Amino acid sequence: MRHSQLKAFHHVALLGGFSRAAEALRLTQPVLSEQVKALEQAHDVLLFSREHRQVALTPAGERLFALTREYFGVEAQIADYLGTRSAVLRGRLRIIADSAHHITDILAAFRLRHPLVAVSVRSGNTEAVLEALRGFEADIGVAGSLQPGRDMDIVSLGASEIVAVVAVGLLPVGKHRLDLRELADWPLVFREEGSRTRTMVIEAAARLGVTLSPAIEAEGREAMREVVASGAGIGFVSRAELGHDGRLRAVPISGAELVMSETLACLARRSEVRLIRSFMELARTMRREPA
Repeated sequence: MRHSQLKAFHHVALLGGFSRAAEALRLTQPVLSEQVKALEQAHDVLLFSREHRQVALTPAGERLFALTREYFGVEAQIADYLGTRSAVLRGRLRIIADSAHHITDILAAFRLRHPLVAVSVRSGNTEAVLEALRGFEADIGVAGSLQPGRDMDIVSLGASEIVAVVAVGLLPVGKHRLDLRELADWPLVFREEGSRTRTMVIEAAARLGVTLSPAIEAEGREAMREVVASGAGIGFVSRAELGHDGRLRAVPISGAELVMSETLACLARRSEVRLIRSFMELARTMRREPA
């Protein structure tokens, strides 16, 4: 088993195809394919199923990919450690966030301090954030009302109330508040399962003996906002994530205390990686309460 073979396998699994992996590694596709084939033959294992020109991991490939994510994560930490003598911070920081609103100021400050660091931000609900961190697919995560466990290092980003969000003109004139019990009478627009906001609203209603179910389920916050803006129903969001949209208005919810905390997190075992540590330390400094 050669390092180059593992690296070839890892990049095909990571990028979802041989051509993209070959481009990333600056190899020709035949050379890359031969490295993966040699790995499979040497260990008598099928790592990818190749049907109809589609590439998918087999169960054995899924298990190996979980190991190579950790393996190449450690390799990156070693490179980071050996590079700490340099005063200039370089590299790529991968962030997954339920909403980037909560870290825009931290991102701006971080980029000013470390202009040679490339930062990528993608969206995901709480479940996806934890999965990405534990799968070494992201370095930093941001999620609402997170219960991360002992394997995470966290920074609190504050809290805000969960409100109903409706299209302007949807509610009757003079209707400035919605009771949790009456929400079942309205068409509701929920985010996908795994959304912490969705879970909190449904659980709060259930404690009052009310069952809430979506009339429409939207994948992601932006999709939910667009559906709500069309007048199709009532959505839910923390007030801090509402943003500015003239088509929408926030309506407080009575009947239960619904508060969404926001948390910045990384794997504790990776908290000393220089890029991750720098971002987390900056976040702690910027969120620290005044003396």
